[in-house]
Amino acid sequence: MDITGVIKVIMDEQRFESGFFKREFVITTEEQYPQDIIFEMHKERSEAVASRQQGERIRVYFDIRGREWNGRYFNNLVAWKVEAAGAEGSAPAGAQGVPSMENLPQIDPVDVADEEDDDLPF
Repeated sequence: MDITGVIKVIMDEQRFESGFFKREFVITTEEQYPQDIIFEMHKERSEAVASRQQGERIRVYFDIRGREWNGRYFNNLVAWKVEAAGAEGSAPAGAQGVPSMENLPQIDPVDVADEEDDDLPF
């Protein structure tokens, strides 16, 4: 899955005794009703977001992880890739790659006066 937004917060790296480390960050989506969404990046991948700046527009590729603990359920959005988002915005699926009318080839007009009236095959 992926989502595009603007970086709101990049948190400090968290290190654990086991040697595991992660970094969390928040992006604000660019929808009619913007949402602040928190992601985490694990180990060496966390450097991909550490090099970014607050206010930068990015695309985040992520997986949803869920687990149960003591009868309660939790979700994490684990990012595995972060890249700069282009200025074109996030187009809906299927709308990308549609040619504009300006780029279509010119076709010569057909003179229908030269054709017979009886050109139907039936």
